[in-house]
Amino acid sequence: MYLEMFKLSGRTALVTGGGRGIGLACVEALSEAGAKVVIADFDAGVAEEGRAAMKAKGYDPEVVLMDVTNPTRVTEVADDLARKHGKIDILVNNAGIARSETPAETVTDEHWLNVIDVNLNGTFWCCRAFGKHMLAAKSGAIVNIGSMSGFIVNKPQEQSYYNASKAAVHHLTKSLAAEWGARGVRVNAVAPTYIATPLNEFVKSNPKMYDAWIGGTPMGRLGEVEEIASVVLFLASDAASLMTGSIVLADGGYTCW
Repeated sequence: MYLEMFKLSGRTALVTGGGRGIGLACVEALSEAGAKVVIADFDAGVAEEGRAAMKAKGYDPEVVLMDVTNPTRVTEVADDLARKHGKIDILVNNAGIARSETPAETVTDEHWLNVIDVNLNGTFWCCRAFGKHMLAAKSGAIVNIGSMSGFIVNKPQEQSYYNASKAAVHHLTKSLAAEWGARGVRVNAVAPTYIATPLNEFVKSNPKMYDAWIGGTPMGRLGEVEEIASVVLFLASDAASLMTGSIVLADGGYTCW
């Protein structure tokens, strides 16, 4: 009974920023559970690399080019996929940027607006466009990728704009969950710690930052992309059928201290 609740056979899912990193791990997790998955990315090369990696593992995801900051394109993709597949069952809003290590007093308008546009606006445009189809079907699961930075202020890097954007994603998640819960659509989020990706490799040669990141984590390590994708799979599946408006911390204990 219980393992059956994790299966996604016959369901269609879209993952934004799905060409690499956490997004690609989510594509693999959902595919392994039986879903038909669509990789959405604004970079055609990254999207195709991700698709090739999945094909090598026996999966065959679709690819669509989509910039989450373009609401017209987001709506177009949602409408096209709904027509093609009949409905969209799962949306994973993974696309995001950080642009860390800029003190608040020197943040330019472009910097602030860019991070908010991708992380918050992009998440909302996708929730709105795909959520309409889910509401029409009276069924759907949305999983947003937030961050522990929506709960705490990271150190030593300055990133007020990123922290604010992720805190907003968390509250957007709760707000949509409250609006849509009685209409068959669940909206949850995952709040990861620092994850072992190529972008974070530099921390190993930066003692001050390494101590703040790893020394401040009870589990004493970075997270792995698979550890976030597994939480996404849970929230997207019927195993989490009673959960909506939840922000699931997957932080190795970082926020405990």
